[in-house]
Amino acid sequence: MPLPVPNLDDRRFQDLVDDAKRLVQRRCPEWTDHNVSDPGVTLIETFAYMVDQLVYRLNRVPDRNYVRFLELIGVRLFPPVAARAAVTFWLSAPVPDVVGVPAGTEVATVRTETEDAVVFTVTDGLDIVPCRAQQLASQLIDGTFRDQRQTLSGGPGFGCFSPVPQEGDSLLIGLSDPLPRCAVALRFECQVEGVGVDPRFPPLRWEASNGQDWIPCEVERDETGGLNRPGDVVLHLPAAHAASVVQSQRAGWIRAVVVPAQEGQPAYSASPQIRRLEAFTIGGTTDAVHADVVDDEILGVCEHVPGQRFVLKQAPVVPSRGPTVLEVAADQGWEDWTEVSGFADSGPEDRHFVLDARAGEIALGPAVRQPDGTLSQYGAVPAKGAVLRLRSYRTGGGRQGNVARGAISVLKSPIPFVARIENRASASGGVDGETIEEAKVRGPIVMRTLNRAVTALDYEQLTREAAPEVARVRCVPAGRIGEPDGPVDAVRVLIVPTCVADEVGRLRFEQLVPEDDTLERVMHYLDERRVVGTRVSVEPPTYQGVTVVARVRARPRFRQAAIEEAGLRALYEYYHPVIGGPDGTGWPFGRPVHVGEVYAVLQRVEGVELIEDARLFGADPISGQRTDSLQRLDVEEGSLVFSYGHLLRVES
Repeated sequence: MPLPVPNLDDRRFQDLVDDAKRLVQRRCPEWTDHNVSDPGVTLIETFAYMVDQLVYRLNRVPDRNYVRFLELIGVRLFPPVAARAAVTFWLSAPVPDVVGVPAGTEVATVRTETEDAVVFTVTDGLDIVPCRAQQLASQLIDGTFRDQRQTLSGGPGFGCFSPVPQEGDSLLIGLSDPLPRCAVALRFECQVEGVGVDPRFPPLRWEASNGQDWIPCEVERDETGGLNRPGDVVLHLPAAHAASVVQSQRAGWIRAVVVPAQEGQPAYSASPQIRRLEAFTIGGTTDAVHADVVDDEILGVCEHVPGQRFVLKQAPVVPSRGPTVLEVAADQGWEDWTEVSGFADSGPEDRHFVLDARAGEIALGPAVRQPDGTLSQYGAVPAKGAVLRLRSYRTGGGRQGNVARGAISVLKSPIPFVARIENRASASGGVDGETIEEAKVRGPIVMRTLNRAVTALDYEQLTREAAPEVARVRCVPAGRIGEPDGPVDAVRVLIVPTCVADEVGRLRFEQLVPEDDTLERVMHYLDERRVVGTRVSVEPPTYQGVTVVARVRARPRFRQAAIEEAGLRALYEYYHPVIGGPDGTGWPFGRPVHVGEVYAVLQRVEGVELIEDARLFGADPISGQRTDSLQRLDVEEGSLVFSYGHLLRVES
């Protein structure tokens, strides 16, 4: 079977003749004889025949030539993007010395009979620092500060809050050292006094000090039920945790603050009683990337020739957070050369280079002959015999790195005292490299935009160039502040990041929030290309939570548990901001939700005989509040839907 030939222009001889005759009627109405005997029609058919031959030859242009044409207008294939994940290293037991996780440590998923292991590389070294509790105090909302250090040495217990805890009361714990990115265990001996609270959802918020402010901590587990029974509280401290001074006492401070009870959440009726406290470090979290990190690769020796090219040993090169730096040997050491997108603005003394990330090739500045016969050098050329090396780059990437939560569990480089590893959130950001077909679609858009942001489509295209790892982009107009119906002088660029669902298809709301680095990169990229006077805002879209409660009847000889799992997965996939919607390309922005669609989705599930009842509720993903049952849920322009928990009951 021959390969399909691209049809670049589908017009034929008769189509060209008919188009020309229609233009004659519009531009020259006095010409009324359009029969084949008219000499003018004969000329039209002659030119149509010649154009038809040109179209035939154009449709025989192979992909190689098409790619060269794209390169002439500055279109290069986008390289793949590597997924990133936060990996936690858990210690086998508290260790009195610092346990280091060096950069370059390899971690991976489990290899199976059908799938190879997905390998990640640690990018930032981690020090798991030991600690102990050296300060303990309580601070009430009225400013009263009570030093309770005697409890650490076996003294009597104390009430950590007011007799009736008030919003803002806090229990302060001073650690011997700050623990950025570490997991600390707080072992409490408590007396059951703080009655009234739900032990699964106590009205407490754990925070860590960065020296100026208090930053929320992630709670791994709370065995105390809100400081009400003996057990451990395991906290993941933020990277900004630093030593600070509280009441003239310097320590790595963390605290538990009483927060207002939400709807349906009971509050404290009495203060918890703390009898003893121990603190020790049990792990740490650092970033890993689905790519191999290559450092200090020698590229070759410069021949002092303009436009010289050097090929990397590994390709493609995936984008990294830091700039790519080329180092050239000189008498004083290594000189840093800067990566640019092109040499149009480079002078003969500018130390610039261009990196073709997809091909893994570095090019130096060329010399171009001008109309008057002189040569103009664009970009400097290293001295003859100078050695070139690339300081660091990453290779690999692709969507296979978007592994689910808990999938990374194999430590390929053993580290003493590390018992296990895990990724507590799914890896995200992995995107495959651009294909030829995708570049063909992008080529005409590049010609039209000319690297400038004017229309909404321009903003969306340029955003994808700045951050190819994002899943969806939408540009909507924003009215003047305080005048929603006034003239539009601002635009909002809405970004949906790539996210991986769990085994049921469910997403956590925080997965839909783009990273600050992505938002800043897109904002900087668009700011250089926007129309002067236009205000640009780059942010995530607003999300309308959707909850479906349904009751279905199963067919005979079908397991109810299997039908329930398949039905929930179908609902989560349909009301998905990235892969949901009628077309499976993501829920359309601003599209309302109808309860009738629930029947259609569930009826396609294998084993479902009848939909007994289906109800649709709106939900706030932040507060969790739900509306009454609705037939239609309206979604604002520029907003997407988000599955906020579905309930499916299967009856035999």
